[in-house]
Amino acid sequence: MVESVIERITRGRFWDFHGGIHPPEQKFLTKNKPIKQLALPKQLIIPLQQHIGREGDLLVSIGDHVLKGQALTLSTNPMVVPIHAPTSGVISAIKMSVIAHPSGLSQLCVFLDVDGEDTWRKREVCPDLAQLSNHEIIEKIADAGIAGMGGAGFPTHIKANSKADIKFLIINGAECEPYITSDDLLMMEQSNAIVDGIKILDRLLTPTVILIGIEDNKPKAIQALQQATKTIDKIKVCVVPTKYPTGGEKQLVQILTGQEVKSGRLPIHDGIVMQNIATCFAINEAVRHDTPLIRRVVTVTGQALKKPQNVWALLGTPVNFLLEQCDVENINNEKQPVIMGGPMMGFSVSSELVPIVKTSNCILVPSKTEMPSAFEKESKEVECIRCGQCSDVCPSQLLPQELQWSAKAKDYSQLEKLNLRDCIDCGACAYVCPSQIPLVHYYRIAKAEIRQQQQLDLKAEKAKIRFEARKLRLEKEKIARQEKHKKAAAARKAAMNKATPEAEGAKSAVAAALARVKAKKASKEQTSTADSPSNSSADNVDDQKSQVAAAIARAKAKKKLKEVSSDKPITNSETVNSVAEVEATSTQQTSPEDKKAKIAAAVARAKAKKLSKSTETTDKASANEEITEEISVQKTVNSDDKKAKIAAAIAKAKAKKLKNTASISDGEKQSDDAPIQNTVNADDKKAKVAAAIAKAKSKALSKANAKTAAEEKVEASENDNNGDVLPDGATDKKAKIAAAIAKAKAKKKLKETNAVEENNQDGV
Repeated sequence: MVESVIERITRGRFWDFHGGIHPPEQKFLTKNKPIKQLALPKQLIIPLQQHIGREGDLLVSIGDHVLKGQALTLSTNPMVVPIHAPTSGVISAIKMSVIAHPSGLSQLCVFLDVDGEDTWRKREVCPDLAQLSNHEIIEKIADAGIAGMGGAGFPTHIKANSKADIKFLIINGAECEPYITSDDLLMMEQSNAIVDGIKILDRLLTPTVILIGIEDNKPKAIQALQQATKTIDKIKVCVVPTKYPTGGEKQLVQILTGQEVKSGRLPIHDGIVMQNIATCFAINEAVRHDTPLIRRVVTVTGQALKKPQNVWALLGTPVNFLLEQCDVENINNEKQPVIMGGPMMGFSVSSELVPIVKTSNCILVPSKTEMPSAFEKESKEVECIRCGQCSDVCPSQLLPQELQWSAKAKDYSQLEKLNLRDCIDCGACAYVCPSQIPLVHYYRIAKAEIRQQQQLDLKAEKAKIRFEARKLRLEKEKIARQEKHKKAAAARKAAMNKATPEAEGAKSAVAAALARVKAKKASKEQTSTADSPSNSSADNVDDQKSQVAAAIARAKAKKKLKEVSSDKPITNSETVNSVAEVEATSTQQTSPEDKKAKIAAAVARAKAKKLSKSTETTDKASANEEITEEISVQKTVNSDDKKAKIAAAIAKAKAKKLKNTASISDGEKQSDDAPIQNTVNADDKKAKVAAAIAKAKSKALSKANAKTAAEEKVEASENDNNGDVLPDGATDKKAKIAAAIAKAKAKKKLKETNAVEENNQDGV
């Protein structure tokens, strides 16, 4: 296969790829202008990440003075490419700044104030590569921070360290995009250095054949390379027809070898490695002269510039500095667009402070007549008419219109099915679109969102793995601790079971420790009990209750003594209650312990309640007997109206007595806790009742002119009432019920009395 490829190349016959376009080249602005060396800018803005991969760890801090070529970051893994100081100066800031990206993102950058001395660090020049091993060469490439300078910026040392069987090493010098001539001028001026870099790659990769692909619109560069490689049979300079995008990796591989790299695969999988012309030059500088990647050739072009040219630009040089060197006409005009890259794959920069990075090869400043679409604020995009021209020119054989619909709908799964990752952002589809749809713009946004989601998923997966590992580790540690404790316990038990002085000492020590713990716990409980505010407050309340109960008992005892001295009859219940109260009081007074006093008082109250119930029954029976006697007495009373009124007064007195009796019975249940003042109030109420009864009796006596048996009964009732006490402790509810019962009984008895009187009158 390799021989057939060489034969076709020798005859000048090449393959072709699908699609492609032929836009105006516009290379005449700079293709004949040599590369210019510029003065040092006052400040450089150096992004930490200028390639595919991760940014390195910072080695400098604010205020440090650095030398030209000194490393600013450290490479920690193969996908990290370090950056270096393009010149000597002082680190003035390390902060976020706008970088060269279509979205205008900000990233961490090192701000270097240039001192103007351009002092180099110490370098080790290697004139003879035979003194270096392949491993040392790869280390030099990695330490120099070299990444792909013609595409996405893939780390070069990874490609140079490929272990697979390499058939073709392809050097990309096509430079197919309009306006750009940086590689063209580099091949013309540095052809020997480029060939030396190719030789280093040949030593590392040992390919079967080396192919340099270059378009036929660069005759001077073709002649320079042919002259530099005429003694090397392994290197073939392949002049291919001009067509955009011939410079695409997969497209150039297909043109030179006839092999189509399938979707999802890389050229390395087919034994093919591709490097850019500028990358080969940087490899030679790093290995032979110990010069890291700190500068590159940039084409500054466009009809808005008075002096378009190719320049050697230090990495980190702001775009506005380059425009000043080329005499831009409308540098202060905000409407002037500035494009980084070519017109097909470039993007507008959001600020003129955007720095040059390792992948920057062109700064385009077009005029309004040259590129009117760049000056339009609003897009003229209209609906897709489904003409299919985008599909015809797509070099990756994709379906651009369907990709655009899915990208607008954010249907990422469908984009994966449509192989969005195979899109090289060449812009051929947007170039031919009659609806002026910025297709590449949609693709770039979708790719960025997919990449961000993949990074989030990767972080989540790593976090899950770390969590599972930690969980497993903690479980193992727990099991290990349990086993350790079991072994230690078994060892202690075995040692204590042995009849040795050490075992006895251990047992004694354990027992002593347990005793100390128990003693300490008991002392804490006693202290907390003694110091508890709730206990002290409860004791105070109990003391107050005991004092009140004792006062009540003493008052009742004094009253009972007075009644005994006045020869008044005392009921059995009252005697028992008084005795119980006195006993409870004496117990409370004489007992030194509040707990015993409470128990004695409770027992006394229980006895009093029991006796009060029996007394209430006895009182009700006696009241019924009195009513019967009253009826018999009324039969002998004169039947005139005056006697009837007397009988009514007697019935009313009886009702009040029954009410007082019920109140007294209920009040005795609550007598232990009632205040002494209730006795005085009851005495006042009793006096009023007695006065009313006496008034009725005097009226009856003045009219009857004689004392009857009924009057004597009323007087006896009055005397009895004078000795009763109406405690205030009975509840209102019980008093109302007792009064209602007494009133009903009085009415019934009055009716019976009237009936008896009528019968007596009839008999008379």
